[in-house]
Amino acid sequence: MTVRDVRIFGDPVLTSRADEVVDFDESLATLVDDMFDTMEDAGGVGLAANQVGVLRRVFVFDCSHVDGGLRGHVVNPVWEPIGEETQTGKEGCLSIPDVSAETTRYETVKLSGRDKDGNPIGLVASGLLSRCIQHETDHLDGVLFLKRLDPAERKAAMGVIRASDWFNK
Repeated sequence: MTVRDVRIFGDPVLTSRADEVVDFDESLATLVDDMFDTMEDAGGVGLAANQVGVLRRVFVFDCSHVDGGLRGHVVNPVWEPIGEETQTGKEGCLSIPDVSAETTRYETVKLSGRDKDGNPIGLVASGLLSRCIQHETDHLDGVLFLKRLDPAERKAAMGVIRASDWFNK
């Protein structure tokens, strides 16, 4: 297992849609293992494959520290909201260091997909895990959470990014 480099805002892979996974092979299993190592090393609760430069539809998550939450991975994720209730809270991203902003997401979602062996999986999630599912699936669609912000929040976040040392390297 390996800790991979996390791609940072401005890298075109972050705004590219990831491809459906069709081969459930050893390379996919290695990718998932590496993504867990990378997420843990970076201190995140979720990580999408394109954040490590791989355009495959897979993400990992670890919400086990909150309310007996879950840890896992999903290949070819698809989610849909359950109800219209939303949650608004601080959201950040490993690919956009030192930036967090109030972001609105659905409170509860139903997720389906496959595991790394190709077995079907599904779950209903609320709270942090619901937010994580929506955030990581956005990544796989080439959408950063900044696009989910209201204009004033987005402008403020972009100001922080432009002033950051990591952006100005």
